[in-house]
Amino acid sequence: MMELALRAARLGLGTTAPNPSVGAVIANEATGEVISIATTAPGGRPHAEPLATLAAGHRARGKTMYVTLEPCSHVGHTPPCVDAVLAAGLARVVVAQEDPDPRVAGRGLDRLRSEGVEVTRGVLGDEARWLTRGHIVRVTERRPFIQLKLAVGHDGTVPRGGAGKPLFVTGDVARTHGHMLRARADAILVGTGTVRDDDPDLTCRLAGLAQQSPVRVVLAGRKLPSTSSKLANSAAKAPVWIMASARTLAANEHQADSLQKAGCRLLQVGEVGSRPWLPSVCEALVGEGITRLLVEGGPTLWHSFAVAGLVDEVRLFRAGVETASETADKTKPPPFLGDLLPGLALRFVDRRLLGPDDMTTYRHDQQRTERSRST
Repeated sequence: MMELALRAARLGLGTTAPNPSVGAVIANEATGEVISIATTAPGGRPHAEPLATLAAGHRARGKTMYVTLEPCSHVGHTPPCVDAVLAAGLARVVVAQEDPDPRVAGRGLDRLRSEGVEVTRGVLGDEARWLTRGHIVRVTERRPFIQLKLAVGHDGTVPRGGAGKPLFVTGDVARTHGHMLRARADAILVGTGTVRDDDPDLTCRLAGLAQQSPVRVVLAGRKLPSTSSKLANSAAKAPVWIMASARTLAANEHQADSLQKAGCRLLQVGEVGSRPWLPSVCEALVGEGITRLLVEGGPTLWHSFAVAGLVDEVRLFRAGVETASETADKTKPPPFLGDLLPGLALRFVDRRLLGPDDMTTYRHDQQRTERSRST
């Protein structure tokens, strides 16, 4: 039942910011019947728990709710989810994880217990924590969940477009998966070099998911993106944020004004040397409600996030992998990945063949990275 709740939560990824995507299932434990399933609504409200109890109606009384995150116990834009659980007459609540938000932090579970509801916690907790990591690090580290998307040739070389035309190294199936990553992100980030060389639009172009295109963010160094770029010309259709230092904005005042008139938002961030300071960038994104950030861009941007230790997950798309048998051992990151992402301890998670290409998922083992740097 908790796996079913986690599946429901995955459906909301990229649509619920600034709130986490939560899944809730109400079931009859005696018979195994699933009475209702709910996911946090787009925009983050209503939450999954009141939606599940509303759908179940009187049939919820005496039954069990499985929920991927502790029900909230504070009054925000909506009443506490604990109130909905109690009003529905549920006898038991199974929770995957407690909410680290200090406004909740165990209080929701305590209130349920005090009202006679049986509470079980920690079921599939590790999986739930990863699914909700954007919310967790927003609260605990003031940054979004950060996922790097790398697309390279079979030998690890990185293609670079030119004259505003992108160079695709992987095939259609791999690019489709790349668009799904966009649909599950709150924002996608590239640098001005990518805008100059590839002139991307950075939207999700999967059938039925175009409305889930993320906020498009450009990280500007000394120069701002061109006002003739696809991003600037489509800012009225999908949000475009340009993040730059005060010095860069002042030095490009006329262009900044033109970009604003085109519909782009300009966000001022701190800088180190001639580059935006990534902790300041993360803080600004969180302040704007971003919980899940997809970093595309190129090697310079990937390198910067890796050196700063600001990486949660890496999706490596590699072209030209012939057969599964010839490339069976992919649990160790290929040598070139150490050059692209220096200093990161990566843990293998999953590998898939996508037509002629390969997609491997790694997660950043932060504790191993910190131990390595300390020695």
